[in-house]
Amino acid sequence: MAGTDKSYRAKSRTESGYPERDARGTLDPVSKQIIEQLQQDGRRSYAAIARSVGLSEAATRQRVQRLIDERIVQIAAVTDPHAIGFHRMALIGVKVEGEIRGVAEKLSGLQEAEYVVICGGQFDILVELVCEDDEHLLRTLDDSIRTVPGVASTETFVYLKVAKETYEWGTR
Repeated sequence: MAGTDKSYRAKSRTESGYPERDARGTLDPVSKQIIEQLQQDGRRSYAAIARSVGLSEAATRQRVQRLIDERIVQIAAVTDPHAIGFHRMALIGVKVEGEIRGVAEKLSGLQEAEYVVICGGQFDILVELVCEDDEHLLRTLDDSIRTVPGVASTETFVYLKVAKETYEWGTR
């Protein structure tokens, strides 16, 4: 390797294919811009994203893959439950006796559970369910949720209408 060849230039950290983080673990602005681009259109090409954020297409592809690998983002088709036959949505507040994590893990395995969170407050766990109809919701509550060891009680909040649902948060 010739010591006088200046044509080689190492990529800086911000030009790399790796999502950069600050001392608190927060993603750098370029990674956040990539996420914003994907939130607007998960099918947007790497070339289009690269032009928007000022990276090469290869670096953009690497960053997106790393964001996926690190489970920072998921690329998914978001459906309208009603349009595909799921006419009942509900949020279930669960009070737990004993170890909460194990109960949350069991509830996370339910096919109907779209969202499971351990929380503070009146409930220990919140579970969002998507069911075909009221009968399906009742079966899920009676046969799948209330039978989990540690579930002390539940409270059901039936969705009448979803007024707002967005997936464009967390990058600003």
